[in-house]
Amino acid sequence: MKKRFLYSTLSVVLLLSAAINTNACTNFLFTKGATVDGSTMITYAADSHVLYGELYYRPAMDFPEGSMFDVYEWDTGKFLGKIKQVRHTYSVIGNMNEYQVAIGETTYGGRSELHHQPSAIMDYGGLMYITLQRAKTAREAIKIMGELVDEYGYYSEGESFSISDPNEVWIMEMIGKGKDEHGAVWVARLVPDGYICGHANQARITTFPQGKKNSITSKNLDKIFDPKIECVYSYDVISFAKEKGYYKGKDKNFSFSDTYAPVDFSGARFCEIRVWAMFNRVNSHMAKYFDYAKGNVKYADDENHYATNRMPLWIKPDKKVSIHEVMNLMRDHLEGTELDMSKDIGAGPFGLPYRWRGLTWKVGDNTYVNERATSTQQTGFSFIAQGRSWIPDPIGGIFWFGVDDSYSCVYVPMYCGMTRVPETYAVGNGDMLTYSDNSAFWIFNTVSNFAYLKYNVMIKDIKKVQNELETKFIAYTPAVDAAAAELYKTNKDLAREFITDYSCNQGNNTVKRWKKLAQYLLVRYKDGNEMKYKDGKFERTPYGGAVYPNQPGYPQWWYKEIIKQTGDKFKLK
Repeated sequence: MKKRFLYSTLSVVLLLSAAINTNACTNFLFTKGATVDGSTMITYAADSHVLYGELYYRPAMDFPEGSMFDVYEWDTGKFLGKIKQVRHTYSVIGNMNEYQVAIGETTYGGRSELHHQPSAIMDYGGLMYITLQRAKTAREAIKIMGELVDEYGYYSEGESFSISDPNEVWIMEMIGKGKDEHGAVWVARLVPDGYICGHANQARITTFPQGKKNSITSKNLDKIFDPKIECVYSYDVISFAKEKGYYKGKDKNFSFSDTYAPVDFSGARFCEIRVWAMFNRVNSHMAKYFDYAKGNVKYADDENHYATNRMPLWIKPDKKVSIHEVMNLMRDHLEGTELDMSKDIGAGPFGLPYRWRGLTWKVGDNTYVNERATSTQQTGFSFIAQGRSWIPDPIGGIFWFGVDDSYSCVYVPMYCGMTRVPETYAVGNGDMLTYSDNSAFWIFNTVSNFAYLKYNVMIKDIKKVQNELETKFIAYTPAVDAAAAELYKTNKDLAREFITDYSCNQGNNTVKRWKKLAQYLLVRYKDGNEMKYKDGKFERTPYGGAVYPNQPGYPQWWYKEIIKQTGDKFKLK
């Protein structure tokens, strides 16, 4: 999960926030050959009960030789130390920089004794956002991340990173070495073109190429720019595991995930199931992995006890996916499966596909689970970072950004070369404990939280407006691209101002439209009624009053459940 920080002209100030919420984030990865238009895409849902959804912006800056940079822990605001600053940093909008490099993450934790290296300066949040300010390609990002943790140590728990540029998509997994050693062990793999990948709070890289022409270790990071290289790993990722007693066996059989973060029931049922659900929607051969995704993990009967029924790291979709399809892949409650969250008694009479946290609950001596789907009520923000190699970088990258619950958010196009953010999404416009009636986060929460009361009725109205807006944005994109690219030929600054104005206008207008939606929902559905609505207007009597509303009450199955529990208590006599 990600926490927010403000960028000033002098320094980055990390804001204090609560401790990590486990099982908190979801990333999906799409290569050029897997998408309709040949773009790369990575998605990210930053889920936390204390994360305020806002759009971060860091301008490009120049620094004097010898400048230092203060690093604070992303999750707590604790000062970790200083690192050397580079002479020039790139602008970053959200999690995407002006060269279309994007980075997302999910925390998997892993072996607890390897967490929070006392000597380290670099935590996972700093690692991401510092790298975004320094890297022009995904390969350069991996090189920088490897060098930063080697020089400054790694302070965080185990992390999976999604790293993309307009041409390539990589998955990288990392964990620190604990209190006795400096640095981290890690593996990065290029997702094959035409394939898709995902991670959701469970490490997923298992075995990987070693000592081959397409792989290098961290001792040869300068060779990462060779396009034949498809796997990069820390030179001691296996030897360190053997020294610690985590692994016994031949190097070729070593699995990063099974060694440093073995999957258990929770890792499958709360985490891997989100990846499975996405894979299952785009590939017709995923049913055989459903038992694993439900938490029924099988293990080898040997000294390493690796899981034997895991899903593949990446799959090929049955057909190429579009940007709108990717948006909708971020919207999932396990529909179409036996775990569909809208179908069991916990959904109540109106099919609410959410369960108020925590993730587990007890009755007597038994512990039970709430499902953890991709769409969840506590999302701060989510995005789709889309890279397009055929358009100049500041225009080619679109950071599709939404706040609150991914199922009812709107993904608004924010071009990666923009130079300011919409007022309604700006840092400082409200916070988690301060309501703002001009804040995207609070307006979207107003709509979603009201809809939770009568979900299967109101979500239809929400999805209609959501689809209208996103369809419009997608339809506008070619024209905006063409105008901006033409401007870019003669005046790069004017082109960036153009895409900034466009992005800001769409963001602010989306919030205005969502306010109208909130008003409509309140008028139509207050007090359990359904005011009559026809041809875009609420119906009135000939004398101007409201036509008497429909009063649908509850579904029959719910009434029957009441009778089962109460007998004749409510029977009319």
